[in-house]
Amino acid sequence: MPFATRLDNVETSAIRELFKLLGRPGIISFAGGFPDSALFDVQGIRDAVNTALTEEPGAALQYGATEGHAPLREQIASFMAAKGVREVAASDLIVTTGSQQALDLLGKTLISPGDKVIVEGPTFLATIQCFRLYGAELITVPVDGDGTQTDALEQLIAEHQPKFVYLIPTFGNPSGALMSLERRRAVLEMAVKHHMLIVEDDPYGDLYFGEAPPPSLLALSAQVPGSRELLVHCGSLSKVLSPGLRVGWMVGPAELLAKATMCKQFSDAHTSTFAQATAAQYLKAGRMPATLARVRQVYAERATAMGEALRRELGDAIEFVQPQGGLFIWARLTGARGQLQDGGELARRAIDKGVAFVPGAPFYARHPDPATLRLSFATVGLDKIEEGVGRLAQAL
Repeated sequence: MPFATRLDNVETSAIRELFKLLGRPGIISFAGGFPDSALFDVQGIRDAVNTALTEEPGAALQYGATEGHAPLREQIASFMAAKGVREVAASDLIVTTGSQQALDLLGKTLISPGDKVIVEGPTFLATIQCFRLYGAELITVPVDGDGTQTDALEQLIAEHQPKFVYLIPTFGNPSGALMSLERRRAVLEMAVKHHMLIVEDDPYGDLYFGEAPPPSLLALSAQVPGSRELLVHCGSLSKVLSPGLRVGWMVGPAELLAKATMCKQFSDAHTSTFAQATAAQYLKAGRMPATLARVRQVYAERATAMGEALRRELGDAIEFVQPQGGLFIWARLTGARGQLQDGGELARRAIDKGVAFVPGAPFYARHPDPATLRLSFATVGLDKIEEGVGRLAQAL
C-alpha cells in the first residue's frame, strides 16, 4: 500500500513495544509514564460529572466550540493564576485533547519539511515522533541536573536559526530535571535577543516534592519584556487529575492560536465537551489542592524509596540525580568494575528477572546515550520498588 512518505521519518514507540512484554505474570514495571490510578479522585470526578449533567446537560453532551468549553477555559485561567500566571485570560488559551495534541498542532502550524527545531537531549519521545512526522530536522541541546544547558542552547540557536525551541523545564520526561531560575531567565532573554519562539511543555510542574519549583517560563515572562509574545505554554490535567479525560491546553500568541484552532477543526472538531464540562466542574469545586497534596506525598515517598534502593543495590554501577518532582528517575550505567553499561541489554536481562524499565536511547533525537535508562516510581508501591530494584541488581 502506498503510504505517505512522511511516515518514513517515524517508527513505532519503543515504549509501546515494551508494553507488549508486560503481560507476563509477576512483572514489576518501572516502565510506564502514567500516574497511579489508585490516586485518582474518583468521588470528586463523579461529583463533577453529576454536577455537569445537572447544571449544563445540553452543553456537556452537545457539540462545542473548537477553541474549548468556555467555563473550562475560565477555570484553567484561574488555575494558572494561582500558580503565578496573572495575565492569562480565557481567550488567551485553547483547550486541546491532552497536551500531546498541542504538540501535533504546533507541528501542523509551524513545521515545514526541512525546518530545524531544537529539543532537549533527552526529551519526550512523542515530541520526537510528532515533529519528525511533519518533516522537522531535530537539533538536540544537552540537559544536566539544572535542566537545559543554556550556553549550549544559545550557540545552537545562533548556528541553526531554528523555527522554534521545545523545552520541558520542570521535571522533564524522561530526565526529571528541574531548570534553575537563572537558566529560565536566560531562556527568556535569549528568546527576545534572537526573536526565537520558545515552547514550554509543563505537564509535571504541579508534582513537586517539597518546595515549589521556580515559576514557569510563562509566569516568569512578565519580568522579561518582550518574551511573552515569543512563548507558547502547553499544560495538562493528565498527570494531576486523570489522563482519561484527555484535557490539555495551549497558551500562545493570538495568531498562532487562530491557526491551531483551524487545524484542530480538521482533526477532531473539538475536545470532548463532556470531559471539558467535567473538568470545569472539578476545578470549580476547589478539590484540586487536596488532590495535589495527596499525590505529591505519595510520589515523594516512592521517589525517595527508589533512590535509596538504587544506591544500596546497584552502588557505583549507576548514577542519577534524585528528582525533586515528577514521575521519573533518569539514570546512567557507569560501567564501574567492568559491569554492564548498555541500557538496552540491561532491559532485556531485566525482563527475564521480572522487572521492566525503558532504556534511554529512544529519548534522544540525535546522538543517543546507550548507557541511560528511565525508571518510573509513580505506579509501584514501596514494597514492589524494593523488590524490583533488587531484581534489577540481579540482572546487572
